[in-house]
Amino acid sequence: MTIIQQSNPLLHQKSEHIPIANIPQKATQNLIERMKRTLRAEPDGIGLAAPQIGVSKAVFIVSEHVLRPPEAKEETDEARKKQKETERYLVFINPRIMKLSKKTKLMHEGCLSVRGVYGMVKRSTNVTVEAYDEYGKKFTRGAGGLLAHVIQHETDHVNGILFIDTALSVEKAA
Repeated sequence: MTIIQQSNPLLHQKSEHIPIANIPQKATQNLIERMKRTLRAEPDGIGLAAPQIGVSKAVFIVSEHVLRPPEAKEETDEARKKQKETERYLVFINPRIMKLSKKTKLMHEGCLSVRGVYGMVKRSTNVTVEAYDEYGKKFTRGAGGLLAHVIQHETDHVNGILFIDTALSVEKAA
């Protein structure tokens, strides 16, 4: 599966919401499965939005790996590969950020659609998001730390914003 890159105009446009009645349908379920396969194949990826695979729909997934404490994460290549094979994902359809904390943090950020470039992005340390899961059930979830960071990054994707559009500084990988 190919992840489209920053020059593709699709990454710079707001994605279409998925009608709630369409969430359980085959097209939406196939899209989610395609996103999971694509992210599973990316050794460093922890989140992926539908526009990144060329589909202008408001859906993104986040690896449950981000929920584990840092000391629980495997560091060997073999362990990371095994973890990727069994990885599970949180699914956010038609996400809407309801609340952002006033407290922010400058964080180092990269993106599968902006390969080899990293930057410092100011993000809220906590977020509340409302979305639908892959079964069409509406949920509201609060998040802090890395999960809050990823939710903001991926929500930006469905709104046509790349991290380099808001980064305070950008650098190429060494």
